[in-house]
Amino acid sequence: MKPGPTQFIDRELSWLDFNVRVLELAEDRSIPLLERVKFLAIFHSNLDEFFMVRVASLRRRIDRGHTSLLSSGLTPKELLRDIHGRVKELNKRVNFLLENDLNLELEKHGIRRVTWDSLSENEKNVLTERFKSEILPILTPLAVDPAHPFPHISGLSLNLGIFVKHFDGEMRFVRVKVPSNLPRLIMVSDNDDSYLLQEDLIAEHLQLLLPGANIADFYFFRVTRNQDLDLDEDESEDLLSSMEEELLRRKFGVPVRLEVESGIDQRLLDKLVDELEITPGDVIKSHPPLDQTLGFELYELDFPELKYQPFKNTLPARLDEIQINDFDGFFSRISESEILLHHPMHSFTGSVVRFIETAAQDPKVLAIKQTLYRTSGDSPIMHALIEAAESGKQVLAVIEIRARFDEQANVRWARKLEDAGVHVVYGMLNMKTHAKASLVIRKEDQGITLYSHMGTGNYHPKTARFYDDIGLLSANKVLGNDLMTLFNQLSGLATESEYQRILVAPKYLRNELIKRIQREKENHLAGKPSYIKWKVNSLLDEELISELYEAAKAGVKIDIVVRGICAMRMSKVENYGNVRIRSILGRFLEHSRIFAFQNENKPEYFIGSADIMDRNLNRR
Repeated sequence: MKPGPTQFIDRELSWLDFNVRVLELAEDRSIPLLERVKFLAIFHSNLDEFFMVRVASLRRRIDRGHTSLLSSGLTPKELLRDIHGRVKELNKRVNFLLENDLNLELEKHGIRRVTWDSLSENEKNVLTERFKSEILPILTPLAVDPAHPFPHISGLSLNLGIFVKHFDGEMRFVRVKVPSNLPRLIMVSDNDDSYLLQEDLIAEHLQLLLPGANIADFYFFRVTRNQDLDLDEDESEDLLSSMEEELLRRKFGVPVRLEVESGIDQRLLDKLVDELEITPGDVIKSHPPLDQTLGFELYELDFPELKYQPFKNTLPARLDEIQINDFDGFFSRISESEILLHHPMHSFTGSVVRFIETAAQDPKVLAIKQTLYRTSGDSPIMHALIEAAESGKQVLAVIEIRARFDEQANVRWARKLEDAGVHVVYGMLNMKTHAKASLVIRKEDQGITLYSHMGTGNYHPKTARFYDDIGLLSANKVLGNDLMTLFNQLSGLATESEYQRILVAPKYLRNELIKRIQREKENHLAGKPSYIKWKVNSLLDEELISELYEAAKAGVKIDIVVRGICAMRMSKVENYGNVRIRSILGRFLEHSRIFAFQNENKPEYFIGSADIMDRNLNRR
């Protein structure tokens, strides 16, 4: 069936719908107050990334002259106009939420933003001394005149734009960057939860920064730049060095959004628009303070009663009482039968991290093979791999250095692992390694045993505390052999790998999912039991959605949970009465991908890291 122009919801507009659902959590009064504040910060952080990547990509298509209709029936220019319109409406909604709800509720608990004029003389004196000693030495005013070009404005930095009246009567522009390596919240006293924003403290002391200057006006602004990488792997002799060079270039990405205070002087706005070479449509006016990700700092205030009750996870019963150095005991429990893990209910540290640390310390383990897409800055998994290599074990790490916004951290880890003697590879050319897999090769009395871990989430102990993910610990020989084949494909040049228990993209995954959708349709038409139940982050691939439309039309019961982007139009299937699509958002980030098929009376269940997107099915 050839996709029509109105069969699918536009990807970008669907993403905005998803972020609205995040905003609705910030508006939900049944949620603890500081959790609502954090959801608002997540909403803004999401929006930052959306502009850095998706809007930047759309802007690039427009600049290149692309005018053809997108699958949604819109041209790129029409879509960008719709995005800007919706974002501006959302901005009004956020301002209303802050002024009429969140700020008022915070003040009831003594958490309030104060102005300089509301402070006592003693408080002003204390904060002035703090400004002089802690902030002033860091600040660098950059003037613009014939001898000083307009400075580079780094992406997502908060800046102060100042008009200084020169002795010749002309207005000169000065930019001051608000330090991002200092807290934004400056508590007024140790006995109070009132705070002054760092940028407000700077603004009140501009004469100390620019003594003798005739300051006419000042406003805050913030720039978002294109942060998408453009790495030509075919031309790269050293992928790691090329990535480091590309990361340096990314700092100078093209501006795609300018956020300013709603009352900004038009002369200053015109100056910024002209120097940054953006269009007036790229300007977003907001009530101060700009950059509401400060909610992450507010969340760290010591108010446990305004947060969710602490969550205590557990260990799977079969791993619960195994002593730390009981290597045989630990692996024997996995040999008895596979262990299904559900994080964060099951401790990631006590199961997955322990699996890798035990393998690193166990003298019977000969080799460890590990994929790494995202991990923490001080990762115990990385330290375990280094320990294993230094003790003489064979260790392979397949590191994806193109994991968006984690590239720099992954490059650093790649260097450290190589220095320790780990075999580090970067997967396959022009294809991201997104698989979440670990393989341990252990010599036992009966011979070599392969122990596996596969999961839906990253090997990241910190995010595992609040990401909902599924994992599997197994000593199944078929699965172990499949993973051995997979790692050989990733580290070698094998292109014709065959698998028995896992579906690997790009060769198998798409076709096998289509085959199963079509099987459910045929079973239903033959009067046999049928259903399709999926849980994914995104449902975007047009071919797969078209197959789902056909299955729905045939009468197959379809139940899909989609956290984020969903291009499937309910209007195409709602009359059938057999399709349900839901989005679940809440305390934990729904991250697991699960695919279930009735298969007559022999249900099949798959877990994995792939979403139903072209990039996941074709380029990973």
